[in-house]
This record gives sequence, structure tokens and C-alpha cells, in this order.
Amino acid sequence: MRLRDVRAGDVEAYVRMRCDPVMMAELGGPLPRERVEARLRKDLSLVAADASWIRMIVPDGAADDEAVGTVTLWSDQEDGVTVSEIGWMVLPGYQGRGLAKAAVRQVLDAAAEDGRWGEVHANPGAGNGPSNGICRALGFRLLGERDLDFADRVLRTNHWVVVPGEHLGSGTD
Repeated sequence: MRLRDVRAGDVEAYVRMRCDPVMMAELGGPLPRERVEARLRKDLSLVAADASWIRMIVPDGAADDEAVGTVTLWSDQEDGVTVSEIGWMVLPGYQGRGLAKAAVRQVLDAAAEDGRWGEVHANPGAGNGPSNGICRALGFRLLGERDLDFADRVLRTNHWVVVPGEHLGSGTD
């Protein structure tokens, strides 16, 4: 598995991930294509400004344009405080192979080297066993459940936090 920055040609990968009812079940349902295309444009500008890390997950042996998921690290305002957050998704046909876990670990390792992100929060759906398992395996600490706004929707999530460089786990299943 390798990671690469998102690029303009990733629109179809974004659509496959964010317009699919199965992929978006834990995130309030599929998004309309036009919102996804606008999100890609925004993401490209964030990467160009080095304000967010938006990496596409490419399986071993696949062509560089055959992304099957994303892992993203960004900063946001929460109650007037800047916090760093990580999120990920992998297409259903590639889930259960350890790709998301390895990708999250790589990004946390890079964040530890970079030093600017501080504590990193993750907010998987409270019922999303696989994503909560990644948090647990990589040494995130569970702070509890909370409601979180995402794409104009309120989601019930588990709130996890980790300090990059202090996370655990091998990055494999």
C-alpha cells in the first residue's frame, strides 16, 4: 500500500467513495455528485497550501490512479480552539485488508516527524466497529461519545485522541 496526495484526476474515486450509500452509511448517507466535485476542488487548494494532508490510498500492484480510499489530516476550530483531526475511508471491496490501518499509521508517523499537528482526534461513527478498532489498535484514547456536524448532518460518534509518535500497533491486521 502506498499513499499519494490527492489530485484533480481523483474525481471519480471521490464520487465512488462519497456518493455510494454503503460507503456513506456511517456518515449520514451519500452526497450529491456536485458537492463531491466541489469538495475535491477545495481539497486540492488545501493540499496546495499545505493546510491539510489528503492522501489517496493505492494498493500494492495497482496503478497510481487506482485509489481505493483516502486518509486525511486537517485542522479545524472546535469551541474556539484549533484541533487536528484524522479521517479515512476505503471502498467496500478493499476493506478488511488492513489498508486503512496502515494508511492511518503512516500519516500519524509523518505527523510525528512534522511536529505541527499536536494531538490528533478521530471521530468514527459510534457504530462503526472497524474504524473504532483502528483507533483502539493504534493507541488512540477514547474520550467518549458525542454528536458531531458533518456535511450538514449530525452524527453520533466516538471521540478518540492520540499524540502522534505515541501511537501503538503494527499497522497490519
